[in-house]
Amino acid sequence: MSDSVPVSTFFMRHEFAIRRVHSLLGIVPLGLYMCVHLTTNASLITGAETFQRAVFMIHSPGELLPVIEWGGIFLPLLFHAIVGIWIAKTGHSNAQHYKFATNRRYVWQRVTGVIALVYLFFHVLHLHGWMHAHVWLDVIRPIGFGSFYPYNAASTLVAAMEGFFWPAFYLIGVMSCVYHLANGLWTAGITWGIWITPSAQARATKVCVAFGLLLAVIGTTAWWAAVAPSTDEIKAYREVENRMYDASEKAGTVPKNDEKRLLETE
Repeated sequence: MSDSVPVSTFFMRHEFAIRRVHSLLGIVPLGLYMCVHLTTNASLITGAETFQRAVFMIHSPGELLPVIEWGGIFLPLLFHAIVGIWIAKTGHSNAQHYKFATNRRYVWQRVTGVIALVYLFFHVLHLHGWMHAHVWLDVIRPIGFGSFYPYNAASTLVAAMEGFFWPAFYLIGVMSCVYHLANGLWTAGITWGIWITPSAQARATKVCVAFGLLLAVIGTTAWWAAVAPSTDEIKAYREVENRMYDASEKAGTVPKNDEKRLLETE
């Protein structure tokens, strides 16, 4: 009688390394990028000029920008999401081994991970349209997607957030991302063996909670700066953006690119 042989998958054979790469990518570059992204968007609270200046700088790499985005954001995000789904499907909350609060955080880490993934999927579609092919953009823009123009950053962002659905969707999505990162920092410390004793984990909890609260304030500020302005403020933002674009193009600091602008005919 032959013994049954357990099924071995690629993930199971390399689980140790995969989990650590998954954990690391969640912090660098993804967590770092999220902090920078939320802080940049929160700068809109001070006015369109500060925000537009930041967006000009983000787009300064020109043709290298897609390479940077795919190498530093999208590919790490895909890996983190795919492995995260695998962990969520194969992992189990374990009430008999962990305190209730810790077990509840385990569950919420998975829940917010799914919410964050759905949010990011539609966030990119809503503002950036997934891809920049003209044929595709001509289809999705009339129905409200791909609505962000980098050289009219503040005005098009605020206009895209009009109504009730998108503000609620973004608030839930941003807060889910904040929780997932803050709690993920705590679990990453255990994964990497940084805090393994109860006292070290208690100290790490305080640090991660403080970080999460700070990032939640920044994220809420970014959200409010995008949903609060009125129609008149959108028009004022656009005047500032067009003036900055004209001056920057004339100075040679921003290349001419009408595809990144919301032209009057649109």
